[in-house]
Amino acid sequence: QVQLVESGGGLVQAGGSLRLSCAASGRTFSGRAMGWFRQAPGNTREFVAAISVSGANTYYADSVKGRFTISRDNAKNTVYLQMNSLKPEDTAVYYCAAHDLKFGSSSLREAREYDYWGQGTQVNVSS
Repeated sequence: QVQLVESGGGLVQAGGSLRLSCAASGRTFSGRAMGWFRQAPGNTREFVAAISVSGANTYYADSVKGRFTISRDNAKNTVYLQMNSLKPEDTAVYYCAAHDLKFGSSSLREAREYDYWGQGTQVNVSS
């Protein structure tokens, strides 16, 4: 199994930046695509960003494109989400997730395709 622990959340003013980290344990980390999702109160879980196994391909929700950057360091078993130009609507609990190995090829945008999830980290962006 894969265990994921997010960190780096907090309170930031609109226009500010925050960097989330997701530390993974387990030897299968480098063989999985990884994703970030978020969920605001009263909303469903929403795709934010994803990165392929090698890191060659990245995917972003339109709402964060140009502002957020996903990256991974397989040597450190860590995936990151750099969030710049934050907006109040970015306020949510952010979850790191590992893509299920049975999905060999996908857009990486569907939450149902991920089988391991972190506990989430709260991000609050004030006006």
